[in-house]
Amino acid sequence: MSATTVNSLEFCRLAEQASGTTPVAEFVRLRADVHDASGELSWAFQGGRHSEGLPQLSLTVKGEVRLVCQRCLIPFTQQINAKSRLVLVTDEAQAEATEERLDDESIDVIVASTAMDLLALVEDEALLSLPLSPRHEVCPEGSEVVVDSKLESPFAILKKLK
Repeated sequence: MSATTVNSLEFCRLAEQASGTTPVAEFVRLRADVHDASGELSWAFQGGRHSEGLPQLSLTVKGEVRLVCQRCLIPFTQQINAKSRLVLVTDEAQAEATEERLDDESIDVIVASTAMDLLALVEDEALLSLPLSPRHEVCPEGSEVVVDSKLESPFAILKKLK
């Protein structure tokens, strides 16, 4: 197994830790959602137990990615600072039951694996932390969105139907 592939139940049972820094360019799915592949993500895992005795992984992901503002179409840097707690179970049926029983929005329940790819979990967390519609808080000056003035207003079209 590679350093980022672990037996998740053993990792939690032994309260192991893993951390690293990975370039954005190595995350295929994340790369498809960002402007360019610059930047890197720092990540850390801590194995342990949930208060109910279930195996639990704590995950932290930090870094920066470049996104395109949906308002002005100019790239900008988006900070990622995500924390997650993952409770591990043995199968999908148990996952659903555990999710209902715990009833805690801050915890995700996932199926354990003898060959869990930690970097896939890092990529998932990074993707989930991206905004649905990335935008600058305030777009830079001179970046006004150009609207095609030749297009007829939808209200003008409705008025003609009257």
